[in-house]
Amino acid sequence: MNAPSLTVPAAPDTTAPAAYLAAPTRSAHVDTFARDLLPAATACPTVRFDLPELRYPDRVNCAVELLDGTIMRVGGHRPCVRTDDGEVWSYNEVADLVNRVAAVLVEDLHVVPGNRVLLRGPNTRWLLVCWLAALRAGAVVVTTMPLLRARELRECLDKAAVDVALCDDRYLDELRDAGLAANRIVSWGAAADADLTRRAESKAAGFVPVDTAADDIALIAFTSGTSGTPKATAHFHRDVLAIADTFSAHLLQPRADDVFAGSPPLAFTFGLGGLLVFPMRVGACTVMSERPAPKDLFASVARHGVTILFTAPTAYRAILEHLGHLELGSLRTCVSAGEALPAVVWHAFHDATGLRIVDGIGSTEMLHVFVSAAGDDIRPGSTGRAVPGFRARVVDDSGRPVPTGVVGMLAVQGPTGCRYLDDERQQRYVRDGWNLTGDRYLQDSDGYLWHQGRADDLIVSSGYNIAGPEVEHTLVRHPDVVESGVVGVPDEARGTVVKAFVVLAAGVVADDAKARELQEFVKSEIAPYKYPRLVEFVGSLPRTDNGKLRRALLRERS
Repeated sequence: MNAPSLTVPAAPDTTAPAAYLAAPTRSAHVDTFARDLLPAATACPTVRFDLPELRYPDRVNCAVELLDGTIMRVGGHRPCVRTDDGEVWSYNEVADLVNRVAAVLVEDLHVVPGNRVLLRGPNTRWLLVCWLAALRAGAVVVTTMPLLRARELRECLDKAAVDVALCDDRYLDELRDAGLAANRIVSWGAAADADLTRRAESKAAGFVPVDTAADDIALIAFTSGTSGTPKATAHFHRDVLAIADTFSAHLLQPRADDVFAGSPPLAFTFGLGGLLVFPMRVGACTVMSERPAPKDLFASVARHGVTILFTAPTAYRAILEHLGHLELGSLRTCVSAGEALPAVVWHAFHDATGLRIVDGIGSTEMLHVFVSAAGDDIRPGSTGRAVPGFRARVVDDSGRPVPTGVVGMLAVQGPTGCRYLDDERQQRYVRDGWNLTGDRYLQDSDGYLWHQGRADDLIVSSGYNIAGPEVEHTLVRHPDVVESGVVGVPDEARGTVVKAFVVLAAGVVADDAKARELQEFVKSEIAPYKYPRLVEFVGSLPRTDNGKLRRALLRERS
């Protein structure tokens, strides 16, 4: 059964009432930094509220909806979070902690509505609590990948003008090196009086949540895109609920007795939806695990009674040879996103388990999945059709729809959309009200969309988005590297891997030892998952007459 939404009365037709599409409502944000940097209205995508359940009231705090609203519907005694070691927190217990951490933010760190609160750490129950607490306090959440290095964190701190940070104690070093003042950081997991857990214990549980507007910014999610310079995408409180009331409600159809688990971090919006928003919207339980490797993930299914699983195609491919030794009887739904799911992997997994993997495409800009298919509607190899609440079409370079069977660019509209903060790249992603994802697709006569690759230089490897130019810029900081070119090349295990073509300084020996040295250098400078798994030494790189690197030639060469 789908979770009831907090909605205004539905109009008799499928178009949103004029009043709902009027000017933005009164913001609760005292600190207007993020709202002030939103794109101009003319540069924003057209948002659609074609489903009645998407017409939320003017005042909505998504953390209140996911906790208080859910507790009112299904009761606070239900299990909310399970940990690797089997410990369980109920919805009432989570709500109590969320209130106390929100009080720490306001009373100890002097957070006011609209301030940006950065979160850093692996998927744990405390990260989930901090995410909800920041929103309950009216702040804007900036959740970062736990593997990011100081230089990458510094870019996030600067672009989002972060005010305070809550951090897992094991991940403090890089955050401190990034330059945030020590008195603006509170960590959890250390045996100290200043620890977040100790502070929370001293607070009263009756924190009054901030009455945010439905279109107040709830979170800023970073995506590197193709240039290597992070783009800050802003999403409203209503957007957080919308991803649950579209993809999750209509395709996954979760129930309160479901148990969710998966590999993506909460900083990756695929993980945020699948491991926090979707289960909490219906009162289900989520497993917060720090061990996302395929073997650990699938082994945990029997231990926790997992019914809905979220991971990347790479994990489904990697686990195929081990399926005969795993107990997956509790699984009802498996979800894949982050990169295209090969039909051969879908069939092999289905033959071994009887489960039909739900494939889908989403983006940080759109917050979650907007094209997918489930159950009997699945066509292996196809991404699916537009999720209820969204519209999708394939267009040419001028934005005109192309005929059926012709490859073009995917364009989508729905209740969510791209809003970059103070970034000229907004005009590339949004054109004539449509969100252009950068993916090439073909649409068949039944409306199914078939992925034909990326139109840009973004490398999607094992579900991670990696900007080739960022890896190039890192490599050339090594004293032995003159220049480099980085592309994605096909790989059976990971779908795509990062390959670097490297021009070395005169006299430097180009051998396997040097390749390993460069790989370790990249790992030490930026997130390890971005390092080039393949390194080829070349005498020169192909460039255009104006000096632009011709990455297409490098891909052809591979």
